[in-house]
Amino acid sequence: MTKIAQNEYWPDSVTPLGDTLEETLEAKGMTHTELASRMDYPLSTIDEIIAGSVVVTPEIAARLEQAIDVPAHFWLNRERRYREALARRADAVAITA
Repeated sequence: MTKIAQNEYWPDSVTPLGDTLEETLEAKGMTHTELASRMDYPLSTIDEIIAGSVVVTPEIAARLEQAIDVPAHFWLNRERRYREALARRADAVAITA
């Protein structure tokens, strides 16, 4: 755990939004193919979102909300936290190098 400021904490490990999306799909009994169809995206894009190689934009978050009934703001916050953690990690590496 890295302490940044009083009453703030940043976990040592982070996972891409795709981990949460994968768990949500499992809970709903939905396949990647079905999600792709509901979102009107290619299956390859869904796989890239799940892998964390695509940044989730407001448009993607809104389509996720429509497809699986999880609010867009949840996905956007999850994505922001993930990307912020990656940036902090990269900055820490750059500072120690």
